[in-house]
Amino acid sequence: MLSYVLAGLALGAIYAIAAGSLVITYVASGVFNLAFAAMAFTVARFYYFLNTEQGWAILPAAVVSLLVFAPALGACLYAVLFRHLRLRSTLVKLMATVGLSVALPPLVQLVLGQLTNVTAPALAPRPLAVFRPFGAVLNADQLATYIGLVVVLVAGVGILRFTDVGLKVRALVDSEALTSLNGTHPGRVSLGVWAASATLAGLAGILIAPTSGLSVETMTYLMSAAFAAVVAARLRSLPVAVLVALAMGVVTNVVQKYLDASSSFTAAVIPSVPFAFMLVFLLYYALRGQAGDAVAGGALDRAISPQGGDASLVPAATVVKSRVDPAVAGALVVVAVIVVLPGVLDSYWAGLVAAGIAVAIALLSYTLVTGEGGMVWLSQITFAGMGAVLAAELANRWGWPPLLAVILGSALVVPVGVLLGLLTIRLGNLYVALVTLTFGSLVQTLVLTQDPFYNFGSGRPMARPAFAEDNQVFAYLALAVFLLLGLLILNVRRSTAGLAMSAVRWSENGAKTLGISVTQTKVLVSGLATYVAAIGGGFLAMNFQSTLPDSYHPFAGLVWLAVLVTMGSRSIVAALIAGVLLYVMPGVFSSYLPSDFADVPVILFGLGAIGLATHPEGVVTQTGNNLAKLIFRRRSGTDEPAAAVPPVASDAPRADPAPRGEAQQIATGGQP
Repeated sequence: MLSYVLAGLALGAIYAIAAGSLVITYVASGVFNLAFAAMAFTVARFYYFLNTEQGWAILPAAVVSLLVFAPALGACLYAVLFRHLRLRSTLVKLMATVGLSVALPPLVQLVLGQLTNVTAPALAPRPLAVFRPFGAVLNADQLATYIGLVVVLVAGVGILRFTDVGLKVRALVDSEALTSLNGTHPGRVSLGVWAASATLAGLAGILIAPTSGLSVETMTYLMSAAFAAVVAARLRSLPVAVLVALAMGVVTNVVQKYLDASSSFTAAVIPSVPFAFMLVFLLYYALRGQAGDAVAGGALDRAISPQGGDASLVPAATVVKSRVDPAVAGALVVVAVIVVLPGVLDSYWAGLVAAGIAVAIALLSYTLVTGEGGMVWLSQITFAGMGAVLAAELANRWGWPPLLAVILGSALVVPVGVLLGLLTIRLGNLYVALVTLTFGSLVQTLVLTQDPFYNFGSGRPMARPAFAEDNQVFAYLALAVFLLLGLLILNVRRSTAGLAMSAVRWSENGAKTLGISVTQTKVLVSGLATYVAAIGGGFLAMNFQSTLPDSYHPFAGLVWLAVLVTMGSRSIVAALIAGVLLYVMPGVFSSYLPSDFADVPVILFGLGAIGLATHPEGVVTQTGNNLAKLIFRRRSGTDEPAAAVPPVASDAPRADPAPRGEAQQIATGGQP
């Protein structure tokens, strides 16, 4: 038993280092860093490059990696990205860090090369020394992990409590405004915090690589497990985060003593332990009403900060007198191009376009739940996977026609989304994001990757309708469904329910004073978005003629959402563009460029999401505004069109000053 406890403490120490990094950056900058895994992988990969590939000794390789390269990485990322995020909305902060997590690992692999062997050394010399305290087994890697945690805690507490640097960091956490008035530059303090955070991320990555492998997937699981400790600490308490992380490590290892190591049940339960911890703490805090988003800074910071969120999400509406509205023209051009593509391309490319349109259907669920409902849900890809699996079961086991199985089977997923919506109503945006991400991870681990649904990764077969077996015809079928759902969303926006959604998105308290039920409104959005996501998953399964459960991993859903938000989270046409790009662009690079450039599309997707830090309105809306300004300048000779409605500081786009046609609303997603 003692051997299991010691091994668990070593694992928990790695979790604690990771959780400490996440807590420090959140309380100091207000950014929950979803790029932690990418930063950990980058530093660990650089250490591997020095130690294994270049033959450096452990000590100089560790010193250069952790004390030179990692701080430089953190400072660079702060200058490029993180300094722009402090006053952004929760969605923009999350998606910008997701963009970094998507772009950074391929960039590193492009520079340092792909790893053929993910087994990596840590900070202990090889061969590993083995110690036997009290009859238990303890190896040198585990001892190095203990030492690493102790050094981090002693150094961290010493710096924060007994140095001028620590005093400035604590002052920044309490109030950025007062820190600035006291003569301290908040930006320099934040830069130091991010440099330290990158060092902690790199240390955690180096320590976990020998047991779990040096890969992005390993670092992502490490980050996910650390989330549980951060949530237990309510995003702010470093001691609680460390203690819970150690407890998670011990529980994860000790339960293995009582489970059959060869059973599939054990393989599913062990990775789920951190998520179970997170779920327990989230429910506890939600019932106590303590799961709202933390308020950064002090009273002065709140008084001088823009009220209502991120003003840059709401560009000023412009009045352009023109026979052809650029928004209408843009929508028609996009739809026309997508209509033409399947007919002029061969079967391979038509299949990629069809897959992109199927993803676009699923992306419309984000348009509903995030764009209309204002809720940061990260589990829509999970609902798509559930819809695919249920449709395949109805078609194969019960003999339902494939299209009917998708349309009606998706309705069976709706109660799950409604229940999740009810459970998250009282949570703040960041907690909602973490809950839905945790839910997706649990469903992926406990359901989608288990037999009979998994079937060695190929999933269950899913036939296409008899009239749409050809790729071109199926692409047109998917496009027709996408347009029907797009019109449904437009009608919802114009309805009384849509006005209620807009009111709740603007201000829940204000909506309550008008007699609007926040619960009913959010449940309605949750149900509609879940149904649309499930339909998208069913069409993806029909496109590939198999459910392919690995395609619905929740972290792949983060890439989906990042690309959509890059285009525009409320724009229906943006969903279509994002879906097609997700499949067609990688196909172009793999077909016409050397294999070394295969990861370039992923890098571009990530860089686009990073761009949200400075242009959070999205590419579609930004392009529409630029076209409107260009037309106005040519017609009037002035630089700026007249603002129809004064800009309002809010994440939620305001209502149009006058009704507009459906094509224009499809193009802009209802945004000015």
